[in-house]
Amino acid sequence: MKFLGNVLATVIGIFVFFMLSFFGIMLLAAVFGGDSNAVTIKSDSVIELDLRKIQNDYAGKYKDPWVTIFSEQKSIGLTDIINAIEVAKTDENIKGISILNDVSSLGMAQSKELRNALESFKKSGKFVMAYSNAYSQKEYYLNSVANTIYLNPVGDLDFKGLSSEIMFFKDFQDKSGIHMEVIRHGKYKSAVEPFLENKMSDANREQTGALLNSIWSSVVADISKSRNIPVTRLNEIANGLLARTPEMAKAERLIDVIAYEDVYHNAIKKALKVTGDEDYNKISISDYTQNIITTAMSSDTSGDQIAIIYAQGEIQSGEGDVTVIGEGSMRRSLQEARKNEDVKAIVLRIDSPGGSALTSDLIWREIELTKKVKPVVVSMGNYAASGGYYIACNANKIFAESNTITGSIGVFGVLPNFTPLATKLGINTEQVKTHENSARYSPFVPMDENFKAVTLESVEHIYKTFVSHVAEGRKMTFEQVDAIAQGRVWSGSEAVKIGLVDKIGGLNDAIAEAASLAKIKSFSTQNYPEYDKKFNDMLQNLPFAKSKEAFLKEEIGEDNYVIIEQIKRLQNKKGVQAMIPFQINIQ
Repeated sequence: MKFLGNVLATVIGIFVFFMLSFFGIMLLAAVFGGDSNAVTIKSDSVIELDLRKIQNDYAGKYKDPWVTIFSEQKSIGLTDIINAIEVAKTDENIKGISILNDVSSLGMAQSKELRNALESFKKSGKFVMAYSNAYSQKEYYLNSVANTIYLNPVGDLDFKGLSSEIMFFKDFQDKSGIHMEVIRHGKYKSAVEPFLENKMSDANREQTGALLNSIWSSVVADISKSRNIPVTRLNEIANGLLARTPEMAKAERLIDVIAYEDVYHNAIKKALKVTGDEDYNKISISDYTQNIITTAMSSDTSGDQIAIIYAQGEIQSGEGDVTVIGEGSMRRSLQEARKNEDVKAIVLRIDSPGGSALTSDLIWREIELTKKVKPVVVSMGNYAASGGYYIACNANKIFAESNTITGSIGVFGVLPNFTPLATKLGINTEQVKTHENSARYSPFVPMDENFKAVTLESVEHIYKTFVSHVAEGRKMTFEQVDAIAQGRVWSGSEAVKIGLVDKIGGLNDAIAEAASLAKIKSFSTQNYPEYDKKFNDMLQNLPFAKSKEAFLKEEIGEDNYVIIEQIKRLQNKKGVQAMIPFQINIQ
């Protein structure tokens, strides 16, 4: 047995040694590898635009190199790709861009910004060609910018207009006994309406219809310009599903060629003057972009800079990461950019539906302090709504795409209550208090009117603060903001008309405005945040690294876990017990 133990210990030791060596080599390669992974760009090359792995504007940077190596986030963001397309316009080795069976998870505003970059690339005299076995409506919007559009002979094209579907849970709550207590300000705060009603309110239907029509108008305006088809005809095509087959789509001039993929590649070869069976030179957009990034990293970054701070995802407390806007990384980034003498202006790129009101206010305050030192310009992506607009409203200038979703100036709180369900199951909860308001909210006790009144008071206070910040930042009266607030959402083009946004434009337009406000002509850009996440933190987020208890608490909530734990303890008690007869939880 001792011999076997020694053998096992030796095997484990060797395994650990090799694993550490492997990780060490990977770390060194990541830190010092640099140009070793560079891809050679051959002459007469075509960029293949594959966006499957691209979701965020910013791919992120981490202080800990171990996190960079093992992070699920990719090293390239959409902004990097757009910059690479700009470089490709003057790259003698690049002759065109191929959009081949592209499927992406980009939002509408991101698609528009990428589309604008491709339009600019076309104007340089180089070609953009597109092929797909089937075009979804969003993908067709992007692909419609191409000089020539191909569609598979047995494919289809989805072009029917926009819609939105909302589920309502009021009857479900009544039947299940699981009730959501909602406290809100704003008649348009549709996020909580499914818990209050069985059908859509007139106010919600009004704003949803207006938003969809505004976004659709932006989409068909771009397609009309690229395909030279009147907007009125595009609406007729969508209304009658007149492009549902390849033949119908070609007859309506939404596509140019019905063919298989080999014909498409032969057409590219012809454009490049490649003869015979020889293949043409291709390079993926990821490889091309990585080359551009590597070159930029090795160049001199001294001199005037514009800091681009990316705020992506829901707004929450804590450090944050690529998909979560945290007060830690955001406030630190603003402070670093504010104190850096080389940084002359700041562009805040926002893509967020909102989140924590407190965190939003903390970031707002940091922007307010920064604005006193140097210009701050906001660029809105797919969303800059609610808390996302909260952190935007005091910037010197605000840019949005015409199909950006913004506004939603309103506040709400949602608290689950299981009292009806507990009653059905024969569970009754009692509270003992030293003071009238000493008990915190419990999902197993009916919400009392005093608690509801105090919570509503807090909601009203935050709403008034929110509206006041917007009024001050946008140079409007409280009454003017309140009239367009109430939680209503607006498209970017609508937001310009009512004063919530200054100009329609993308990130590059915001950067140009920041340079103008800072009175600089030559500058480089510096991306923020650099997230302060540790390798151990990342491991703890993996399912296999969590204890069963931690996993359950995360999935069902700590309050619900307490109930499960109590039932489990009761089941395991056997025989006579010498212990306190009930659990005391003092809060």
